[in-house]
Amino acid sequence: MSAREFAINGRFLTQDVTGVQRYARNVLGAMDKFTGADGATLIVPTKTGEPSLQRMKLEKGGQLSGHAWEQIELPWLSNNRRLLNLCNTAPAVKADQIVCIHDANIFAAPQSYSRSFRALYHNLQPLLVRRSLRIASVSHAAARQIARHLPIRLSDIAVLPNGHEHALSWNPDLADLAPKVLSSSGAVRPFVLALGSRARHKNLSLLIAIAPELDDMNLDVVIAGGGDGVFAEQELQRRPNVHFLGRVSDHDLAYLLDQALCLAFPSLTEGFGLPIVEAMARSCPVISSHCASMPEVCGEAALTASPFEPREWIKAIRTLVASVHLRSDLVGRGHEQVQQFSWEKAASGYIELLDNPKTELRSHKSVDPSGPHASVVFATRGRPEIVAASVRHFLSTQTLKPDAVIVSCVDASDAGDLVGHPGVTIVTGPPGLAAQRNTALKHVASRTEIVAFFDDDFIADKNWLATAIQTFRDESQIVGFTGHILADGIKGPGISFQDAVDLVEVGQADAKWSEPFSPYGCNMAFRFSAIGNVSFDERLVLYGWLEDRDFAAALAKQGGRLVKSALAFGVHMGVKSGRVSGERLGYSQVINPLYMLTKGTMSLPNVVDHIFRNTASNFSRAVWPEPFIDRRGRARGNLMAALDALRGKLEPERAAAIAMPKSASRTS
Repeated sequence: MSAREFAINGRFLTQDVTGVQRYARNVLGAMDKFTGADGATLIVPTKTGEPSLQRMKLEKGGQLSGHAWEQIELPWLSNNRRLLNLCNTAPAVKADQIVCIHDANIFAAPQSYSRSFRALYHNLQPLLVRRSLRIASVSHAAARQIARHLPIRLSDIAVLPNGHEHALSWNPDLADLAPKVLSSSGAVRPFVLALGSRARHKNLSLLIAIAPELDDMNLDVVIAGGGDGVFAEQELQRRPNVHFLGRVSDHDLAYLLDQALCLAFPSLTEGFGLPIVEAMARSCPVISSHCASMPEVCGEAALTASPFEPREWIKAIRTLVASVHLRSDLVGRGHEQVQQFSWEKAASGYIELLDNPKTELRSHKSVDPSGPHASVVFATRGRPEIVAASVRHFLSTQTLKPDAVIVSCVDASDAGDLVGHPGVTIVTGPPGLAAQRNTALKHVASRTEIVAFFDDDFIADKNWLATAIQTFRDESQIVGFTGHILADGIKGPGISFQDAVDLVEVGQADAKWSEPFSPYGCNMAFRFSAIGNVSFDERLVLYGWLEDRDFAAALAKQGGRLVKSALAFGVHMGVKSGRVSGERLGYSQVINPLYMLTKGTMSLPNVVDHIFRNTASNFSRAVWPEPFIDRRGRARGNLMAALDALRGKLEPERAAAIAMPKSASRTS
């Protein structure tokens, strides 16, 4: 099939211009100049105005408008021609088409969108991904996000980013609204510019929060842009030095970018972040979030900061104010950076896809997370050789080196020969997994981005930490993360250290994504800024997985997401030495979930399922137990807990007081 025989879905010409529509308009304009687009047809609803076209044909048709026109009439109007759709949606009944999905924010940050918009996309986009010839997106980060939330492999997504050339055509001398509003509002001081709607994921509240500090620096904040009914609006507090301009023209935008001290772009998630390249193209320095697509768009041409840390933004703005040289340097690097992003390149890529949907396209490079701050915690007791081997292997293999590795012990001797190791901090405190993790949390540096917890007998893949950081950066709403267990020795006689290392080395990363998923404590990570005053419940003295579940559920109550990614994986050796008696563990298997039910960190169906499965396994196997599991002790503990529960005694800490039987040396 020739690429000349295609049509373009022109519904975007009937919509207000936001980032998605701007992308479509500029790709259309660039394609219209290509000889490869001769004979292509732009199909639009009947009442659409007359676009200016050089090579393409214009075809108007249909009696409907909006989604109805796109879903009902466009398939018939496009007939047997291959269809290009540039704005997230497309006709569900058509298979011979290319669809650009700009991001999966509707799944990752649903609270930012209206209910009707969420319902449409949740039903339509999975269908489009399954049926279309090829899916494209605008950044590597957006492609990763789409692959997590929609039924498509990352390798099957073509990356065709935005361009920058359109910003060079804007004329600040033709600005009308911006000069008048700034003059009438008294905003004559230097100002920080922010662009975007008031959608929650745009995170403009961060700039409002730091406005008093900016006022002390003799700076105003100017916010331009508006929603179009798609986004759920965020209420923003009014400040004397904050000026809301609403939607502005391109010429007004040029005026603002040319006058601003910098563009501040604190967004939590973006498919691309078009204002960044527009600012760079117009010689405006940029301070941007360090997450989602922003690092690959910014490259080394912007200052970056965490969208969760207001102090980092104040520091970056203060640095920019103080250094004319830095501003000049950022402008120069910005001019170089935007050369990667061209509408001509994007248009050429789409013509290639239309000609051969399976073709592999070259794009700008993806980037690794920059400046990550991760702390890693190993809680251990009575197994110095095991923890020493696990920690040394972790330190020597991880591709992303953590800021700190904290080994939390009851006594320093628990850390074995890690004492004095330059890359390890040894902390001591009360016994118990929850208490030891809380002790470690008190020693985590405030600048930490994520804190990971590993069992002392867990062997992690070399990319575990890098994968976790990338996931937290890509998905701003995630607060808890766990990886995949290739093999779990806890379910058998255990796995030796060398066998675990060998299994990890031959293991393969898998794109499987599970959500929601309560973290499994042998390998899990949390966004440190989300933890706040939340701590591990020290009343849950045994059965670590439920302690992890309780902790994660407390974070999720605040609105965070809990996920599992098989891209991070490892082996849990399940070492038996140092484990508690079967009676104590069996007691915790029943009392802990009932206690968590009263806290609201475990639902009734999950409590019933958890207790039933454990007690059923213990009693059914008590006659012929596995040699490495004290089934009879667990069953006795189950009965003791049931009796206490009937008496109204939900005291999980009582498990630690149960007398150790002579068989305590046996495994649990």
